[in-house]
Amino acid sequence: MKNTLVLLGYMASGKSAVAHVVATMSNLKFIDLDTVISQKAGMRIQDIFKTKGEIYFRKKEQLYLDEILSENSKIVLAVGGGTPCYGQNMNLINKKAISVFIKTPLKTLISRLLAEKNTRPLVADLNDADLTEFVAKHLFERRPFYEKAQYIIDAQNKSIAAIASEILETIK
Repeated sequence: MKNTLVLLGYMASGKSAVAHVVATMSNLKFIDLDTVISQKAGMRIQDIFKTKGEIYFRKKEQLYLDEILSENSKIVLAVGGGTPCYGQNMNLINKKAISVFIKTPLKTLISRLLAEKNTRPLVADLNDADLTEFVAKHLFERRPFYEKAQYIIDAQNKSIAAIASEILETIK
């Protein structure tokens, strides 16, 4: 197995929660790319978006992704929902890691995002009525990038533990 496992998918798909469980089950280190970006910048992701803008964020995201993947460590890495869609990030992920797309139903994403809106910079300013249309459109644009993952796991009606087990079984 390549050393790094990268979990990707839309925001609120459960990437970080599943990655944490996969890391625990396989006795590997868990890293969340957004957490790395936030720590290195000394501010929350939503504050980076507000004060420095998305382009600045995407440049830092690509830099730290490359750094992490170049370390060649045995880790489980959760990336942000937009990470695979910018620059050569998806090609880099597939070249240096095992990639898994956690495919989560729109209805599930919407219900999670409604509960977490204030911590999600891309949807924080949307009213609830516009959220479904925004996410559906965004998901439509991003899906081709996500589907370049080496493995796709359908998360519908599955617990975090079940998804984690399925990932480990699939990548054996």
